[in-house]
Amino acid sequence: MEEIRVRIAPSPSGNLHIGTARTALFNYLFAKKNNGKYVLRIEDTDAERTSQEYIDNIFDSLKALGLNWDEGPDVGGEYGPYTQSERFDIYPKYAQMLLDKGFAYECFCTPEELEAEKEEATKNKKAYVYSKKCQNLTEEEKAKLRAEGRKPAIRFSIEKAQKAFHNNPVIHFDDLVKGDLHQDTSLIGDFVIMKSNGTPTYNFAVVIDDMLMKISHIIRGEDHISNTFKQILIYEALGAEVPKFGHLGMILAPDRSKLSKRHGATAVSEFVEKGYLTEALINFVALLGWSPSDGQEIKSLDEIAQDFRINEVSSSNSIFEYDKLNWMNGQYIKKMDIKELTQLAKPFLNKYDLTELTQAQLEKVIESTREPITVLSDLTNDVAYFFGKDIEFEEGVKEKNIDTEQAQNILKYFDSQLDSYDFNNEEKLHEQLAEFRTYFKENFGIKPKETMWTVRAALTGRTHGADMGVILEVLGKEKVKYRIQKAINCK
Repeated sequence: MEEIRVRIAPSPSGNLHIGTARTALFNYLFAKKNNGKYVLRIEDTDAERTSQEYIDNIFDSLKALGLNWDEGPDVGGEYGPYTQSERFDIYPKYAQMLLDKGFAYECFCTPEELEAEKEEATKNKKAYVYSKKCQNLTEEEKAKLRAEGRKPAIRFSIEKAQKAFHNNPVIHFDDLVKGDLHQDTSLIGDFVIMKSNGTPTYNFAVVIDDMLMKISHIIRGEDHISNTFKQILIYEALGAEVPKFGHLGMILAPDRSKLSKRHGATAVSEFVEKGYLTEALINFVALLGWSPSDGQEIKSLDEIAQDFRINEVSSSNSIFEYDKLNWMNGQYIKKMDIKELTQLAKPFLNKYDLTELTQAQLEKVIESTREPITVLSDLTNDVAYFFGKDIEFEEGVKEKNIDTEQAQNILKYFDSQLDSYDFNNEEKLHEQLAEFRTYFKENFGIKPKETMWTVRAALTGRTHGADMGVILEVLGKEKVKYRIQKAINCK
């Protein structure tokens, strides 16, 4: 039985996109499910668009998602590490092999000549297909063109390869996701595999790399389907085994347009910066085109890998529902160990002086405020009143809950009771607050929630938030007294 080998081959022309991350995930899952190898290759042949910053982002994002590769940069292996730009000495050998076999030919056409052909096709309302005018040049004609200073590109002969390996111009292949796919190769046209400057084109380099790395299955986005027919012919012309292909549907925005920055974050690092947990993000991404067999959506990466089946991936496009991601992220936040969650939350609290609180107090603050949040960045605002001496009132809170005569009476009485409060015992504080609420209900008919809205407003500037016992304990007697008395005096 052949070894399952899959690969993810991002181009470092930007940060790791969530769509590329989904492709990486499905390759990872397929490899783990089948005890195979998951390979990373950096396709950086486009020097103008490549940067080390983007390469580092790809590495960091994949690692953060738990998609650690078995072979590739920093890992190596029998065939690695893999950076395409460091392999330029490999491709000419295989281009020469195709020339020798008659499946490729030198093309001396200038950009201007090619543009003229395209304009003629447009004028005649025809799809452009290269004229093949260089296919049958004699050696004397080639020598003359070289003498003029022209450097040839190398083109692949579609017709010769098709006739050698297929009885029909229409080529079929059985896609792992989409089933039978086919194309009339006569509509493709002979394409360049090596540019005149000696640089391989994508369709050629990717075949050579996958062939040499013994990639058995290629799982990628459906935008590559048109490339697949060209690549199959190159494999066949080289006498190499054609891998199995699987093409994933697109990830679309909720309005069914192409997912872009106008809809929100699109790069993995942007989601992390906004406070999404990588465990939740990878769980959500797994559900873009695939469903667990037991219907249980929240699963660990290992659990997803055990359940994953490539033939059950939907062939349709998937909708990136930000609301569902927020819900799922909130579920992960609620269940996460509080010590781990607190560490992850700290970068979102760097505007505050965290030395004001002990580690235990900070954990208590996070524990008491995590219930309603969907992303860690929500904490920046939600914990604001635990830091500093003064607070800011939300709009309308002061007028409704501080400035009224009833509120002032509540605050004055609360202030008079503070010396008896046990600020080191949260359970005792809850008992004392219950007595305080009961006092105003029995003596003045004030609803308990109204009583506590006033106290909460004076201490936090808002009428919602963390448990009041936690607020009192963490703020401490001195800060509580200061805020209550300021609320009384600021009327």
